[in-house]
Amino acid sequence: MLRTTSPALRPLRAPHKALPLPAHSRRLPSARSYATAADPPPAPKLSRRWRTTARYTFYLIGSSVVGLGVLTGAIFLHDAFTYHGRHIDGVPVEPRALHPERGGPKNLPVLSRLLSDVEDDEKRELVQKPHLVIVGGGWGAVGVLDKLAPGDYHVTIVSPETYTTFTPLLPSAAVGTVSVRSLVEPLRKIAARLKGHLINARAIDLVMSERLLEVETIVPSGKGERMYIPYDKLVIAVGSTSSTHGVPGLEHCFQLKTISDAQAIRKRIIDNFEAASLPTTTPEERRKLLSFVVCGGGPTGVETAAEIYDLCQEDLVNYFPKICRKEVNIHLIQSREHILNTYSEAISRYAEDKFMHDDIDLVTSARVQSVAPDKVTYSKRTADGKTETHEIPTNFVLWSTGIAMNPFTRRVADLLPNQVHKKAIEVDAHLRVKGAPLGEVYALGDASTIETSVVPYLLELVDEADKNKDGKIDFEEWEIMVARIKKRIPMAEEQLLKVRELFDLYDSDSDNTLTLNELAVLLQEIGNKITALPATAQVASQQGKYLGKKLSTLAERRKVLEANGLRPEEGDEAVSGPFRYLHLGSLAYIGNAAVFDLGRFSFMGGLAAMYAWRSVYWSEQVSMRTRALLMIDWIIRGVWGRDLSRL
Repeated sequence: MLRTTSPALRPLRAPHKALPLPAHSRRLPSARSYATAADPPPAPKLSRRWRTTARYTFYLIGSSVVGLGVLTGAIFLHDAFTYHGRHIDGVPVEPRALHPERGGPKNLPVLSRLLSDVEDDEKRELVQKPHLVIVGGGWGAVGVLDKLAPGDYHVTIVSPETYTTFTPLLPSAAVGTVSVRSLVEPLRKIAARLKGHLINARAIDLVMSERLLEVETIVPSGKGERMYIPYDKLVIAVGSTSSTHGVPGLEHCFQLKTISDAQAIRKRIIDNFEAASLPTTTPEERRKLLSFVVCGGGPTGVETAAEIYDLCQEDLVNYFPKICRKEVNIHLIQSREHILNTYSEAISRYAEDKFMHDDIDLVTSARVQSVAPDKVTYSKRTADGKTETHEIPTNFVLWSTGIAMNPFTRRVADLLPNQVHKKAIEVDAHLRVKGAPLGEVYALGDASTIETSVVPYLLELVDEADKNKDGKIDFEEWEIMVARIKKRIPMAEEQLLKVRELFDLYDSDSDNTLTLNELAVLLQEIGNKITALPATAQVASQQGKYLGKKLSTLAERRKVLEANGLRPEEGDEAVSGPFRYLHLGSLAYIGNAAVFDLGRFSFMGGLAAMYAWRSVYWSEQVSMRTRALLMIDWIIRGVWGRDLSRL
């Protein structure tokens, strides 16, 4: 029999007594926590990040919209206040500007007044100031204009072009890396600060006795009119032309000195690739069309070869048949042993290695014999002393080998009996043309070369230094003479560092004096060792700025000079020291790389050096407008490539 017990009859159990926990257990934190209904659930981290991102995106978009709206409003206001009708009535014009009188040796019109000379009171005052005529619109001329103070001179620019060109980037413009518009600045805008004038003409002749400059105007009909422009001071800054070296056939070559040259080169390159891509073009003709020859291993030739390589490698290969890129051959012919021979040896080697890596054919120690429409012939001496003749089939030849006189520069040199230099007008250390009336005619840039010969001043130097008048120069008098030479010809300073050694070396009879014959030999040797300044934009710019400052100082101190019995044309030495060139370094682009020759040390490399090269040229631009355009061109080239249109 089973026994069951009802829950109600079960005996009650005594509750268990809680046992105390050890002390160390009481100090331990609770291992588990429980959420209560009152605590909100934590927000996920991902959603917080999304909200933060959305908020800042909204801020960015909102600020962009606001900025765009402000910019649009500013442009609208600018247009609203800029584009409005201007009613110009009753503009005063001097009769002599409308009907110039005739005069001079050829009885030509004399432009003693210009159309805008009396437009306002400021220009009326300028007419009474000395007339400064600047011939040319390059680096030297712009340097003068940049440093002239407004109101000192009545300025007139005579130039066959209406703009100045940033010539170092012409190789880039020749292949479309930058636009030609980004390299030019109108001369009228530059001259506006000085209330100056521009005459679009070419200088032809000079009448120094009457201070008349003969020019020939450039007109759309092609036949210009000749006239005279009177001047009080004349600055010759016409640049130079390319040297022919007596090579026949250079009419078939391109040059790279102007915007027109760059445009012609670009057109020929595109035309050659278009013709080479036709199925009917024979392999021989294709190779000729895609063969590019550059004569000259200086900076212009090297940079042009590098730019053509970049154009073919980065752009044309993407849009033309691949066989065209395979047939491209770039040849660089250099008469010296190395390219960039005026740079350091390390830079020359680096550039040569870079070109060899890029399969650019370097032909050094070679001379071009002739250029035909379809080939270039050159000679090269072999290791055994024999001369071999080679031909390169091509219809593209760039000639960039040295400089020669501009026709106007040649005419001025022929007018003066003591001008014997074959490539430029010789000037003194104050940039005054030797043989011209003192302080009236200056020359700078490629059109000039500073004298290096000391012998013509021998008697004058002896007369100043010979204190005891015995016809000989002792060492103390020699020190006086050295100081005079440094002041007259600053470029001789490096040759006169060891004064005592020079004195002892040429004191042939060891009597502690130098005779006239000994001095003549000494000065001749010093002159032979002086190196003329290079024909570069850097030299021309520094000379232009030096002359602009000096002319402004002359105008400022005109009354002081007259009070001391000096005419303004005699005050060059009184207001300024001689010109001293400061070499800031040379640089060149060699194809997505660049080289810098800074004198004591060199810098060369890839993209970093290339961007440094770009930064230097960007900072040297004439205006903020060209800086902005140049920056935009580089961005467009980097994002979308070069423009391959045939324009």
